[in-house]
Amino acid sequence: MRRPAAAVLAVGALALVAACGSTPDSPSGGAARSASPSPTSSPASSTATTAPVADKPLRAGERRVTVAMPKPYTPSAPTGVGTDDYRCFLLDPKMTQDSFITGFNVRPGNPTVVHHVILFRVPPDLVKEAESKDAETPGEGWTCFGTSGLSSQGSLDDAPWLGAWAPGGSERIYGKGLGETMPAGSRIIMQVHYNLLEGAAPDTSAAELRLSTDPATQALETQLLPAPVELPCRPGKSGPLCDRANALADVKARFGDGPGSIADGLHLLCGGAPPGPVQSCTREITAPETIRGVAGHMHLLGRQIRIEVDPGTPKARTILDIPVWDFDNQGSRPTPPIHLQRGDTVKVTCTHSQDLRDRLPAFHGQPDRYVLWGEGTTDEMCLGILLVTRP
Repeated sequence: MRRPAAAVLAVGALALVAACGSTPDSPSGGAARSASPSPTSSPASSTATTAPVADKPLRAGERRVTVAMPKPYTPSAPTGVGTDDYRCFLLDPKMTQDSFITGFNVRPGNPTVVHHVILFRVPPDLVKEAESKDAETPGEGWTCFGTSGLSSQGSLDDAPWLGAWAPGGSERIYGKGLGETMPAGSRIIMQVHYNLLEGAAPDTSAAELRLSTDPATQALETQLLPAPVELPCRPGKSGPLCDRANALADVKARFGDGPGSIADGLHLLCGGAPPGPVQSCTREITAPETIRGVAGHMHLLGRQIRIEVDPGTPKARTILDIPVWDFDNQGSRPTPPIHLQRGDTVKVTCTHSQDLRDRLPAFHGQPDRYVLWGEGTTDEMCLGILLVTRP
């Protein structure tokens, strides 16, 4: 079913999927990793030193600015349930003139607990709100499951993301002449997803930003293409969480009613497909745009993901096709310019498998369950991510 973007889905509730995996000089941002720690992770550390030290040379007209968490933060499950903590930290890059972010390098402080980092733009008109939220919350930052916590979260067609990091990531540089807008006086929210499967330990993460003031820079925007996840328990498996209502209540208990309601919101956005391992959603383009990069995002039960433009028509083309999903390789892919007009459609299709529960350490000791869209390491997602420019 073709439907435009709907207000029923707050863009911030999709935040964890933004972490970058693009190649240098690629325009794209990539998808987040939200798994249990890799067996090759470095020992715990409370300083931001785990990313590669050597930065790529600056291009003409670029400069670097570093922003960092002011003090170490020790994560914990804020609801008292689950093994995930999403924490937002307000950072000041001291922007004195309108600029573009043309690249970034997130430096996670503690790879044992940090599983992705998202950078959100805070425009000048929201700075006071962000400062108040920070001041009224005890300790460093504030809890922000699936959202930066601010009143304005953008839309599915223009997410307020500047960039992000997932394990294995390094410095990312946008293509020449492309960048994310950063007006003078803006701040940055650094959202860190902490996973506590191996316990809690302090973290101090940071990010280096490449900035340019070239007015000829084309503004990049992030467009999200979510689809439902409705994965029933396997035949012969049973338990309280195999009931969809119970599984949804569990997601809400861990992350709150807002992020926990995305599964139902996606039914409205995408037409209410019956449950099963294959789910899709088709969106209609409402204004001209040019795709510059593409990525897909799923979690540990993902099998396949595909993104198509104008499927079922003579103009049909596939812009992303991953027939064997590799959870540890969620990088985005630069594309040649793909021009879309109003009325064109973009479709994302995901395939998941409950059988992977038997093969992955993250599910050891976890009861079988009806799997829905959720923020946690053993929940699931189906998301296409486009980085676009618009006239």
